[in-house]
Amino acid sequence: MSRFSYLSLFPCFLLFAHFFTLSNAATFEIKNQCTYTVWAAAVPGGGRRVDRGQSWTITANAGTTQARIWGRTKCNFDGAGRGTCETGDCNGLLQCQAFGQPPNTLAEYALNQFNNLDFFDISLVDGFNVPMDFSPVSGNCRGIRCAADINGQCPNPLRASGGCNNPCTVFKTDQYCCNSGSCEPTDYSRFFKQRCPDAYSYPKDDQTSTFTCPGGTNYRVVFCP
Repeated sequence: MSRFSYLSLFPCFLLFAHFFTLSNAATFEIKNQCTYTVWAAAVPGGGRRVDRGQSWTITANAGTTQARIWGRTKCNFDGAGRGTCETGDCNGLLQCQAFGQPPNTLAEYALNQFNNLDFFDISLVDGFNVPMDFSPVSGNCRGIRCAADINGQCPNPLRASGGCNNPCTVFKTDQYCCNSGSCEPTDYSRFFKQRCPDAYSYPKDDQTSTFTCPGGTNYRVVFCP
């Protein structure tokens, strides 16, 4: 093939790649069933105020990794989208570009990974602020949830305004943070696990806390299910 004919086809390859990415994108409907306003946050995705009964839908491209969705509470933003939140604040921005400040309940996912599977979880490694359900709306796989009254039952050393901290945030020791790569469950992690068996309770809680769906699955994240 001549150089001229190869270059003439190059835009077609780009268009095909773009179409393939879009056609394999996953949608995430983020719905607020709480009695209060939640400022939904997503990386990638940004952020939006979601009042009671409202939804916000975002799209993530095939191959997206290290992605998070979470709720922020008691936020105040100005017309430029700058302000603060009691929990889950992301550098004072309505449109999050970085992860939120603990405590915050996390929906985490990575799309089209090993064997073209999506991996997803609810994590309390950054603590808890809003009850959450994270479920597929397509595909033959199960959803997960953490809907216990963790804020009301939070151990005193972990209590925070608007939420319940993970012990790593409070004590910052290897016992709770697993910085050395090796750690075991603690009384604090068991507090979270007993109330939310589907959720990560500490960083090494992989075996009972990571779930999969076929690539191409769409999802729903519900605050206060």
